[in-house]
Amino acid sequence: MASDFSPDPQTARLDRRVTWGVIALVAATVLIGALAPRVGHHGAPAKGPASDPAQDRSCTEWGDGCKVCRRIGEDVACSLPGIACTPGPVACLRSAGEP
Repeated sequence: MASDFSPDPQTARLDRRVTWGVIALVAATVLIGALAPRVGHHGAPAKGPASDPAQDRSCTEWGDGCKVCRRIGEDVACSLPGIACTPGPVACLRSAGEP
């Protein structure tokens, strides 16, 4: 049983307007997400590379309370976080030259 459904012109116009409205809303959401400044865990601006222990060559071990990362030569090795862990701020745990 074939159905020849042809909407009336007014319904077709409304469908096009709704479709373009949804497309515009999705595009605006993606642009806002890409262009908005990133905010850290507690509303503070996210740390830049200058305050990031992973970028600081003098920091040999850092963590966020869930996982710990250690610089081994030129490589970085990190532990796996616990299943119910809530990460905190990233902080340097050991600097170069410390035992």
